Amino acid sequence: MKQTERGFLLLTSHLGDAQSKPLTVAQFRTLANRVQMMEKPKDERELNMSDMAYLGYDGETAENILYLLSRQEQLDYYIMQGKRKGCYPIARNSTFYPATLHHRLGLDAPGCLWAKGDSRLLEYPAVALVGSRDLHPENEDFAYMVGYQAAQQGYVLVSGNARGADRVAQDACLEAGGRVVSIISDSLAEQTEMPGILYLSEDGFDIPFSSLRAVSRNRLIHAMGRCTFVAQCTLEKGGTWNGTVQNLKKRYSYVFCYKDGSAASKALEQMGAGLISPQALYSIDALTSLDESLF
Repeated sequence: MKQTERGFLLLTSHLGDAQSKPLTVAQFRTLANRVQMMEKPKDERELNMSDMAYLGYDGETAENILYLLSRQEQLDYYIMQGKRKGCYPIARNSTFYPATLHHRLGLDAPGCLWAKGDSRLLEYPAVALVGSRDLHPENEDFAYMVGYQAAQQGYVLVSGNARGADRVAQDACLEAGGRVVSIISDSLAEQTEMPGILYLSEDGFDIPFSSLRAVSRNRLIHAMGRCTFVAQCTLEKGGTWNGTVQNLKKRYSYVFCYKDGSAASKALEQMGAGLISPQALYSIDALTSLDESLF
């Protein structure tokens, strides 16, 4: 692992220490911007307090950044523990880091992803699926069709492994012989390795579920697909709604909502989403070509 990759891990991962304070995405973005503007390159030695002062950091923040970077032995131990559980890191400057996250999120992309499964799945074209946990029968059918057609048409399905739309689509894709990238908000180490599925997680491989992690991972799901399908959501409420609105504002990927006549789908259409019937899924290429022309 290159030293710069280790730097990303040190700055953005807990490394098994719940008391540590790794940088948030916003803090990491700020640090990266400031370092890029430094007059002298700093890749020949470690940063020190003088560098931190030059970069405009107060004493407490500077001390935290330097502490995070000093955890070399802790990092080695954490990587070893992750390897025993089938988990490994993908730093944002790694060859395997998803290019779509670089392109669409920029410095808002995670400094490191933790993975379990076959990272080669990140090399294939993908579509994303989001939706509610409690589905109406017709919306459940739509989620199933997204997963099934993704498999049939050679797309990797990106979703979030939650109960409801996520699991319906993922199971349909795998049953049809397809491949799934599942971005989870609970412990990566506890996921069971299966053929055809890659699990990804922010923060670390042993971090338990939290609502904050569930919200944060939504941007990754929306940014990794050539387009994002919305099986069902509730107007102005919940993670599916908020994640989709954020996508439409920041244009991570083109959004297609199931045309179910709901107030939520109509509102998302007003924001720029397309409304589609299940029949439109028979040619995902036609839908993703819209995405390529817009993005």
